[in-house]
Amino acid sequence: MTRIAHDYHTHSTYSDGSFLWSMIGAAADAGLEGLGITDHCNVSEEADHDRRKKVMGFNLDATYERRREGIEAMRDRFDIDIYDAVEMDYEPEDEAAIREFLDVADFDYAIGSVHYLDGVNVHFGSYYADMPREERRELVDRYFEKLVALVDSELFDIAAHPDLFERTAEFRGLASDDHYHEVAEAFRSSRTVPELNAGRALDDYGEFHPAPRFVEVLLEHDVAFTVGTDSHEPDVIEPRIEAIAEQFERYGIEPVELF
Repeated sequence: MTRIAHDYHTHSTYSDGSFLWSMIGAAADAGLEGLGITDHCNVSEEADHDRRKKVMGFNLDATYERRREGIEAMRDRFDIDIYDAVEMDYEPEDEAAIREFLDVADFDYAIGSVHYLDGVNVHFGSYYADMPREERRELVDRYFEKLVALVDSELFDIAAHPDLFERTAEFRGLASDDHYHEVAEAFRSSRTVPELNAGRALDDYGEFHPAPRFVEVLLEHDVAFTVGTDSHEPDVIEPRIEAIAEQFERYGIEPVELF
């Protein structure tokens, strides 16, 4: 069985996860050598994004230094490497602001994510449910345009859940091999690597990100993967790590280690 040493994608109470000590302790108990704390962050000046930050409390752009102190305290408590990292919302028009923030914050690494279509989080299926199929297909086209731009920007070490929209029934099945090949070409030419993400693999969605066909196309282009459980609670870290190890074994590949 492939051994997973590092989980590069988890969340704490500095966004929508659990206490630092509980996440890190669970990772240590699972036998991991390293854990990345990658809380959500958005630096867009667009009014809707600013409003969502206030409503949801995703304020890592203002609190990352305080979290850094907390991470440092945890390094004295646990015998595990703890990475001070971030998951950034990506919109092409925000590249300059993202670059400036990442330069100043100097995280150990950065994850980039496409979370929004038509200004709405892709998880909110009810918003998209009454749209004609063709309009939803156009939004999937737009999703992949953003993903390619994210990869091409090379702002990020990791691209999170590269087919996140698949969790939403209203978008499922609208992606094509052409989409996958375009993204694979972008990854092959970039320092940014996709993750094998277990965020919904063991519950309602039931698949890893990327979905199986997307993984096959990425492998055809010799694209490698990091590991991201996308855990928000400590008790899911170990089962997700075990499931990811099985996936790497299934595909006959080894995970990319950042350090």
